[in-house]
Amino acid sequence: MEDKKYESIKLSNQVCFPLYACSREVIKRYKPFLDKLDLTYTQYIAMMVLWERRQVNVKELGECLYLDSGTLTPLLKKMEHKGLVSRARSEKDERNLIVRVTDRGLALREKALSIPLGMSTYAPLTPDEATTLYNLLYKILASEKD
Repeated sequence: MEDKKYESIKLSNQVCFPLYACSREVIKRYKPFLDKLDLTYTQYIAMMVLWERRQVNVKELGECLYLDSGTLTPLLKKMEHKGLVSRARSEKDERNLIVRVTDRGLALREKALSIPLGMSTYAPLTPDEATTLYNLLYKILASEKD
């Protein structure tokens, strides 16, 4: 009989592992859709913020996406190189870098409309289950900001 003191560190008893594995699997399933748009998953979620807000400073974008500036800077440079966004210092405060979606980036929004429907076939959840999962995940994320 295995010692009970090790139960807490068994992989099968970890909530973090299925979250991690599921996250990787979901992102992998996004890839065929995003390849058509020439976007990575991280670029796609950044674009979703920009499609909604049109412009945002880098700090706010990082807060929305739970990403630090060290991750965002190369990401935004690549997106700027593709012509999807522009970056400029704020006229009010030069410490703030403002990211704006370009017309080319905005045009991608139409092409992205089919992605949520395409992805919905991969998750065998009822609408209620999806809502519960969404709420639970954001509850965990909210605890990280405390």
